Amino acid sequence: MTLKRRSFIKTAVTAGAVAILPEIALANKKPASSKQVIVVGGGFAGATAAKYLSMWSPNTEVIMIERNAQFVSCPQSNLVLGGSKTLQQLTTDYHDLSDNHGVNTVQAEAVSIDTDKQTVTLNDGSTLNYDRLILAPGVDFIYDDYPQLENQDKIPHAWKAGPQTVLLHSQLMAMKQGGTAIMTVPATPFKCPPGPYERACQIAHFFKQHNPTAKLIILDANADVVSKKGLFKAAWKEHYAGLIDYIPNSTIENIDINTLTIETEFDQFQADVLNVIPSQKAGKVAEMAGVVNVDKRWCKVDFLTYESTVKSNVHIIGDAIHAKLPKSGHMANAQAKVCAAAIASLFADQQPEQEPVFNNTCYSFVTDTEAVHVAAVYRYNAEEKQMKTMPGSGVSGKSSELEGAYADAWAKNIWADTLK
Repeated sequence: MTLKRRSFIKTAVTAGAVAILPEIALANKKPASSKQVIVVGGGFAGATAAKYLSMWSPNTEVIMIERNAQFVSCPQSNLVLGGSKTLQQLTTDYHDLSDNHGVNTVQAEAVSIDTDKQTVTLNDGSTLNYDRLILAPGVDFIYDDYPQLENQDKIPHAWKAGPQTVLLHSQLMAMKQGGTAIMTVPATPFKCPPGPYERACQIAHFFKQHNPTAKLIILDANADVVSKKGLFKAAWKEHYAGLIDYIPNSTIENIDINTLTIETEFDQFQADVLNVIPSQKAGKVAEMAGVVNVDKRWCKVDFLTYESTVKSNVHIIGDAIHAKLPKSGHMANAQAKVCAAAIASLFADQQPEQEPVFNNTCYSFVTDTEAVHVAAVYRYNAEEKQMKTMPGSGVSGKSSELEGAYADAWAKNIWADTLK
């Protein structure tokens, strides 16, 4: 990489924001009239957008709708499975968004969106008006082929940090000595490309400490590891030889919940613990707003503003968008700042930044203390109307405890940048 590691870590969270600050934000000017923006979703994308829009457009009333009372970080949640973190350590409330930035946070669920009238209706029956709507819907799961997996607690996906994370950890703890755990990886695209392989490391780490004769089988629908391939395979060989069987091109054909049996095109497997990560699509509020317009799964946007290409005044950020970009927490945070800056400019009758730049950093723990990373810088290409990878991208040379320390620092920085 062209940046020194220490310098890169210090700037990793904020560099994107510095690059795209609009004139209004830099000058601390105020829009001529008050506007109201509703943000639906309080994850990395939604909370960041709400915070920065409040900062950069001080006369704008920002209302963030989030159904959960607290923010739970998906980054580092695999460490709960490995036993080195608790879910409580990854949980933060939203008070600072209100106290420090004036964001009106409302614990509720959006049940309908009328993009013609520019209204959002909540589960308590109340209706809110908006001038601009920011959707940060995250992902929902596709159960079309396996409806038996929905609304059950025997085979957790644990792909959204929360109760299912704790459930899967408890299942691993209760698994018999010498038993078999099976996890599946869906075909791309899905949220957090390195996530399944980090999870495999953490499950194997747990077995190494507590159940050394156990086995983890990874059934991957993809042809190979889709992110940090060399680093993960090196970690499996160095730390978990004999504990992990990796089987690519393994598309699921049938699942029996009662017997924890899973069939692929070529084989049948029985598990003591079964972790199925389903295919994914944009969260349901995107469907409510009518902005899902790619493969009936994702939302196409204008990367200068993150406004939907099919609905005016509706912006989509984070994992739900269709892009040649990884679906990560850092990426969601960066997109939120571009979106917030663009809306602040539009409210001030200014042109949004025409060449936004941001970065993405993703850490994965391969043991309880060692980590690896991938990092990239992206710039908007006007010809292709896409964010394009720039020189300076790269991955770790190898896993190390120093990388683990950087990973912890990254997490603390981005949590603070999003929520404080």
